[in-house]
Amino acid sequence: MDRARVGELGAERLDWRFKALPAAAWGLTVREYLATGPTLDEFGTPLLTLDAGALDHNLRAMAAWCERAGVRLAPHGKTTMAPALWQAQLDAGAWGITLANLPQLRVARAFGVQRVLLANTLLDPAGLAWLAGELDTDPEFDCISWVDSVAAVKLIDQALRAAGAERPMEVLVELGGPGGRTGARDLATALAVAAAVAEAPTLRLAGLGGYEGALAHDSTPASLAAVEAYLARLVELHDRLRADGSLTGDTGEVIVTAGGSAYFDQVARVLAPLGRTGTSVVLRSGAYLVHDDGFYRAISPLVRGAAGEPLRSAMHGWARVVSRPEPALALLDGGKRDFPYDEGLPTPQLTRSGRPVTGTVTAVNDQHAFLRESDAEVGEVVRLGLSHPCTAFDKWTLIPVLDDAEAAHPRVVNLVRTFF
Repeated sequence: MDRARVGELGAERLDWRFKALPAAAWGLTVREYLATGPTLDEFGTPLLTLDAGALDHNLRAMAAWCERAGVRLAPHGKTTMAPALWQAQLDAGAWGITLANLPQLRVARAFGVQRVLLANTLLDPAGLAWLAGELDTDPEFDCISWVDSVAAVKLIDQALRAAGAERPMEVLVELGGPGGRTGARDLATALAVAAAVAEAPTLRLAGLGGYEGALAHDSTPASLAAVEAYLARLVELHDRLRADGSLTGDTGEVIVTAGGSAYFDQVARVLAPLGRTGTSVVLRSGAYLVHDDGFYRAISPLVRGAAGEPLRSAMHGWARVVSRPEPALALLDGGKRDFPYDEGLPTPQLTRSGRPVTGTVTAVNDQHAFLRESDAEVGEVVRLGLSHPCTAFDKWTLIPVLDDAEAAHPRVVNLVRTFF
């Protein structure tokens, strides 16, 4: 990445655009405000925070795990859309950054990301023309996209020809599965897509891609078996393409990529042996950096028994009790616009003073959470455990990083800027 461009984020002026930021910070740059030694107590509610120690732990734990497993990591940048966190991941040894669409890719290029896995099929002619220009003008920039049909290959080829592309765009044949998301549903279709790529002068077949997380959503034996069967088909496709000469590595690296944040242990176990053929296996886990107190806490391989240090939740929500209209009901001032709810509702943990809080969040509105059977009193600030970082970060443009979320008065040691 362009480290200087990331560093420029410290010069951004703070103002009313950033919710929960105290008015005392307005007019100061990020660096100037951090130099005042702000604490959590100065921020309003609702609020999303990150924990510096947990972030550092997760960075090191995942990097060490990938090294032992013999796989590379291109973390999915869509989880945070935070260039400063991407930089930290690259500094920890990440091979590249994964992204999902053209707007995200443009953010990455604005911050000088030099290796991107675009885990999607880019068909927009204007977007392809822009990407062709990026590739032609920057020989150090690598962008590897996906295709899953002959029709898509033809459309991409036509758009790149029309744009006058000089440098072939690298693509991966995407293999899907029944009931999954995108991706060729059978090996015959995938092989036909690979053949079409070979015939398109504007494209180069760089390998295979897929997403096992679309086929399962828990760690039951049936789900793990579905993931295993899918990965076996990915290996079979790789071996077929290696055998017929479609994947030789003569014109560049051969890549097989899978592995979200839920089943990366299975992916590494099944795919890592492909390294003996010269193929690079790349995981795309993105949620590991932030982790959570819900979905990923329950399903992460490093919780389910895979060797390695367990990950720690680095994010918390903070919301204030603003009403107790009924004896068993407290209303918090944070809701759907502030905290994730698609993979489980927030869970109360502590008050800001450190007192454990009882009760259960049973529903959320746009701006409120319904906390029932709780001892939280009007005016108290409650720390919330959250589930699913992808839908937490997209609600915040500036996220305070605390030195220690468990401390009595945590200090704010950084402010992470996001670009959704």
